Amino acid sequence: MTTTAAQAMVAATARLRAAGVDDPARDARVLLAHAARIEAARVTLIAPEELSHEVAERYDQLISLRAIRVPVSHLIGERDFYGRRFKVSADVLDPRPETETLIEAALAEPFERVLDLGVGSGCILVTLLAEQQGALGLGVDLSEAACLQASANAVLHRVEARADIRQSDWFSAVKGQFDLIVSNPPYIALDEMDGLSAEVRDHEPQMALTDGADGLSAYRLICAGLGQHLAQGGRVMVEIGPTQGAAVAQMMRAQGLVDVVVLPDLDGRDRVVSGRKS
Repeated sequence: MTTTAAQAMVAATARLRAAGVDDPARDARVLLAHAARIEAARVTLIAPEELSHEVAERYDQLISLRAIRVPVSHLIGERDFYGRRFKVSADVLDPRPETETLIEAALAEPFERVLDLGVGSGCILVTLLAEQQGALGLGVDLSEAACLQASANAVLHRVEARADIRQSDWFSAVKGQFDLIVSNPPYIALDEMDGLSAEVRDHEPQMALTDGADGLSAYRLICAGLGQHLAQGGRVMVEIGPTQGAAVAQMMRAQGLVDVVVLPDLDGRDRVVSGRKS
């Protein structure tokens, strides 16, 4: 029996809703576009058309995977961030809209050398280099797979000549000083992991989510390295969980940083702590 694209989408939406997926209609639409290899905006145009057997089969497989909470970004292999499309996989944390708060804060002043600790997909480093023409960047990550993903995104957005991506345990392979240091480190406490959505808990890399302790370990390590690697007058900014602002701000002040502020995201939750070396 043949099925139109519209009928397939209705059935897929019902299936995803029954599986407890947030915004099932949006996901059904995006995945149909991916299965049919068209832009999502064109789905309406093909709605009355019958799906080929190949597309219908591909769509059914995608919906089956989404129903067991595999993230849409992993199924289509990309995610939008700050106006650019980044390649992603299960090896890296998904770029998230709230991280754009860090981007906006970083771009508020010019910089020449930027260090991204825990580079992941490269979304922060690549975006900053793409927006700040002429700046040079170093991105480090303990995960070799993440380094490869970040390197691919640097090439995709044509900043590879200005981006050095290295495998490193925080500052271990870092030399020199930077006038901007950024990081979105693992900040979820171990006892908070069970409360995460299945998409995040089961499909994103654990090492990018949690420190396996109180959620503050990475900030202690980052702050300890600022004396050696943050240039005079340089800025540091880190993404945080919504309850960690005061603790991370205190760590920065303990290192002698000034102008320490906690910045909210668009939802009004504490999201970034920023400081400057006097």
